Amino acid sequence: MSGPRLAVALAQQGGISFIYGSQTAEDEADMVREVKASKAGFVVSAVNLTPDMTLEEVMDLKRTSGYSTMPVTDDGTSHGHLLGIVTSRDWRPSRDPLDKLVRDFMTPRERLVVASDEATLSDCNDIIWDHKLNALPIVDKDNRLVSIVFRKDYDSHKSNPLELLDEHKRYLVGAGINTRDYAERVPLLVEAGADVLCIDSSEGYSEWQKLTIDWIREHYGTDLKVGAGNVVDGEGFRYLAECGADFVKVGIGGGSICITREQKGIGRGQASALIDVCAERDRYFEETGIYVPVCSDGGIVYDYHMTLALAMGADFLMLGRYFARFDESPTRRLNVNGNYVKEYWGEGSARARNWQRYDLGGKKGLTFVEGVDSYVPYAGALKDGVEGSLNKVRHTMCNCGALTLEELRDKAKITLVSATSLVEGGAHDVILKDSTESNFR
Repeated sequence: MSGPRLAVALAQQGGISFIYGSQTAEDEADMVREVKASKAGFVVSAVNLTPDMTLEEVMDLKRTSGYSTMPVTDDGTSHGHLLGIVTSRDWRPSRDPLDKLVRDFMTPRERLVVASDEATLSDCNDIIWDHKLNALPIVDKDNRLVSIVFRKDYDSHKSNPLELLDEHKRYLVGAGINTRDYAERVPLLVEAGADVLCIDSSEGYSEWQKLTIDWIREHYGTDLKVGAGNVVDGEGFRYLAECGADFVKVGIGGGSICITREQKGIGRGQASALIDVCAERDRYFEETGIYVPVCSDGGIVYDYHMTLALAMGADFLMLGRYFARFDESPTRRLNVNGNYVKEYWGEGSARARNWQRYDLGGKKGLTFVEGVDSYVPYAGALKDGVEGSLNKVRHTMCNCGALTLEELRDKAKITLVSATSLVEGGAHDVILKDSTESNFR
C-alpha cells in the first residue's frame, strides 16, 4: 500500500510504488496526480493565484496544499498570463492584514527572472544558480506560464542519482486496479498520469483478469503497461502471459499480513512458486521471443531474502512489509509498549475493506477476511533503509561473482538448509553484550 509521499521517496531511490486501489477511483487518481506534480524538472504549477485574491486565501491554500511558491496569473490557471509570484517571503501574517490583496504584496512580473519555454533543464538550472533563485518561472512567447523549475529539484536529483523519471523528468508511479470497475477507474488513472497499472488480486489465474487486460488493450493498445497476478505455478504464468500481461506477480499467502492459505487452503511456498514460474517464463521466452518479467510478492522478511528471490529468477520484488516500516509510508507511527511501530494491514483485511478485490458478485460481497491488521517495527527514513539493503544485495552478488542479475541467476548456488544451519547462521553460544547490559540495568 503506497501513498504519494512513499511513491516519491521510492522513485528517488530508483523504485516504483503502486498507489492503493482500496479507495474511490477519484481519490486514487488524485494521489497519482500529486506524485506526477512532484517531478524533478519542469513542474506545471498546481496552485495558482489571481491578483484579486486575499492574503487569507493565500494562507488557506498554503495550509491545504503545502505549497509556498504560487504563481499569479490573470485567470488563476496554470497557463494564464504571468503577472507575478508569491512566496512565503512576500507576506508576514503577524503584520499584514488578512484582506490584503495579492497584487499589493506579490513580486511583480517586471521584477522576476524568467526563462523561455525553449530553454533546456540544464539552461534553467544555470539561470537559477547565476541569479541565486529558488524558483524559475518558464513562459512562452506570449508570457503565458508554462511551468516552474525549482532549485530543490536540482539538489534532490544530485543527491539521488538513481531517480526513476519519465521523459518529462517526473517521478514514475503505478496504480492498483481491480477486475470490477476498471472501465471507470483506468481512464481516470491514465488521465492523472499513471505510468503502469497492476491488477490487485490474491488469485490471478482467472477469466476476470483476461477480460480486464482485453479491455485495456482495446482502449489503450500496448502503450499502457499492466501487470497481472498473483499466480504460483507455470500454468498460471503462461495463461496471463498469453492474455497480454506486461509482467506477472508471483505469490499467494506468503505475505506477512496475508492469511489466504489458512482461510482458504490455497497458495504455495514462495520459493517453490518463484522457481517454477521463472522456469516457465524462460520457456515462454524461448518459444515466443517475448520476455514477461516476474515480480516476487511475499515471503521476504530479511534483506538476504531479497537476494535469494533475485537469484531464483525474480526480475523485481514487491516489498509491502519492508516499506511499511518507514517514515514515508501512509500510516501512523505509534509508541506501543515503549517501542515505536508503524501500522500495517493487508488489502484483504477488514480495515482496508477492499471488497472489490475478492467479491464474487453476490449481494453480501466478501464475508470473510484474507489479511490482518498489524504493526511493524519503525525503521526511520526510507532512503537510509533502502541504501543499506541494496548494499547488502550488491555485496552478496559480489560474493557470487556476479555483477548483473543475469549473472546472479547463473552463478548463485541455491541449496536446502536444515534448522541447525539456520541457527549456525546467526550469533549463537555467546552472551550478547546488549542483552547483558540491559539485564544489569
